Amino acid sequence: MPSATVENYLKRIYLEQERVPGALVSLGKLADSMRVVPGTVTTMVKGLSEAGLLEYEPRQGVKLTRRGEKLALSILRKHRLLELFLFSVLHVDWAEVHDEAEELEHALSDKLLNRIDDFLGNPQFDPHGDPIPSSTGEVLERELRSLHDCRKGEGVTVAAITDQSPAFLDYARNHGIIPDAAVRIVSIDSVADAISVSTGENQTVTMGGVAARKVLVKMAEG
Repeated sequence: MPSATVENYLKRIYLEQERVPGALVSLGKLADSMRVVPGTVTTMVKGLSEAGLLEYEPRQGVKLTRRGEKLALSILRKHRLLELFLFSVLHVDWAEVHDEAEELEHALSDKLLNRIDDFLGNPQFDPHGDPIPSSTGEVLERELRSLHDCRKGEGVTVAAITDQSPAFLDYARNHGIIPDAAVRIVSIDSVADAISVSTGENQTVTMGGVAARKVLVKMAEG
């Protein structure tokens, strides 16, 4: 059974690959996301490469092998199902479930995981809108774009929040920007790199470009 550290590395590499499909994940980027020094990352990826979990190209970066990706999806499935269980059953705040799931995911057996999955009704998404991998490692593909890339007057539905820090999640929720919420683009200021959107109860919020890129949306139905 892989250690918690190994699982964390595989999960992080998968998520970085997901952001830029086809590209290698640089060791510098991996060190930043894991909050460790580059030397620690180099030692770890060499070990993971020897174990057949990733391909390592010195001075270029890494990518997961099929075996490494399978393990990464397994731990990601545990993480996201735990987040949903904590949120919907135990009513843990959605800004806190990420850190709690990080601690619990490594100790959760597949048997208990499948019980949780069945209890929740085999859900497809976690509280932040991220897809939950199936038991066979399949991930639902969606055509999403960031709120920043929308046009004035367009109506869209919030699909996912990519920044799951407590501060940003509180900000998003306080302004009604949560998964399945319908929003409309009121105005776009390209000079200031800002976008104003209307949410529920005629509330209007102006977001900077950085924040707007952290909100993924899909076309509104109907």
